[in-house]
Amino acid sequence: MRRFTSLFIVLMIILTGCRSSPFGQHVQIDWVDFIKWNGKTYDGIYNGALADAKNIGEKLGEVKFKVADHVTDPEYKLKNGDAAFHDKGTGIYAIKEEPHLIAVKSARAINGYQIYFSRDDLKNQWQFQDMPMEKVSQIEIFLAYTDTPKPIAVITQPKVSQFLQLLNNSQAAPNFEPNTENGDPVYNHMVFYTGDAIAYMYDINFDGHTYFWHPDVTAILSSEMKDFIPAN
Repeated sequence: MRRFTSLFIVLMIILTGCRSSPFGQHVQIDWVDFIKWNGKTYDGIYNGALADAKNIGEKLGEVKFKVADHVTDPEYKLKNGDAAFHDKGTGIYAIKEEPHLIAVKSARAINGYQIYFSRDDLKNQWQFQDMPMEKVSQIEIFLAYTDTPKPIAVITQPKVSQFLQLLNNSQAAPNFEPNTENGDPVYNHMVFYTGDAIAYMYDINFDGHTYFWHPDVTAILSSEMKDFIPAN
């Protein structure tokens, strides 16, 4: 019994060592993408992209401290200038006529800047159901997750309406599993320009057989998507 008890204690220490710190161990924190600025916390917009670099305003300041990989205390209090993933010295910019948004330069972001919104003043309003489809004037398709995004297709009217109709007609398939026999699916970004400073952005994927995306749950798209998206 004593041997079993000792083994149980050792296992408990191993299991808790990377998750909590009752004995002084470090905690690994899964940070969300944020910037703390001027007393407010700004969250990264995952479904939005800067529509045009001309919308960037004055430089507000710089990131003072990168918390990821440096902070292991779950009780750490965020300070002005803290950022989850941006290095110290990264410039922070205003966006013209958008007082609750800020931007940082990023070579990997659409049109060169990553966008953040103040969670104290706005909700995340860039979901697909929020997009004003009647205002969409142009759609660009980008090969996703590349070092320098470049459009591989540009869709204008009247094809914009056709493309949107295909998205609206997608069929929910929450249990869908992509075919990976020949490797991972191809990932693309769809960027929808509405005349606002922030364009709407969503992923569209192709596994060699099926086009699919994730407006809410995974949904299957018509094979007609091949008429809009060049083969990669």
